[in-house]
Amino acid sequence: MHSHKLIAALALAGGLVAPMALAAGPAAAMAGSCRVELYDIDAGNVADRDGRDEVRFLVDGNLFPRINANYFGMNAGGDGDPGEFEDPTSIILNSQDVDFELRETDGPVWGEGDLLGTVTALGSTCAGLATGATRTITRTLTGTEQTAYSYVVSLEMTGL
Repeated sequence: MHSHKLIAALALAGGLVAPMALAAGPAAAMAGSCRVELYDIDAGNVADRDGRDEVRFLVDGNLFPRINANYFGMNAGGDGDPGEFEDPTSIILNSQDVDFELRETDGPVWGEGDLLGTVTALGSTCAGLATGATRTITRTLTGTEQTAYSYVVSLEMTGL
């Protein structure tokens, strides 16, 4: 007789514990931080009259590219990949944001140059990602400095 009561008690306890464990599972897998990296950049029009912009990204106080080149040349209709900018990346907590500033620079001193626009990865987006999940953020940056320009910049966020 005691075994029937024990089995009933275990079944009842198991019925209460299982839903709680399932509810806790996804929350435990939510990202507390994210890796944010340049995913792609495409040029529509460029800001220079010569049809070529010398562009860099400013991220967390660092200019990209920084080691192999002082800029990446973008022509109207051109495509840039992360490796051509030496893979600009930042790690943020889900309570932080990070700006990827697209800058057009001129030599012979290849500094920060002029701001063409900013794409911001929000920590609140990171907070909504599960660990290992990704989200792509795409923005079109436009302006008329020197000439009309447009760039489509994509960032990828990965939950850590």
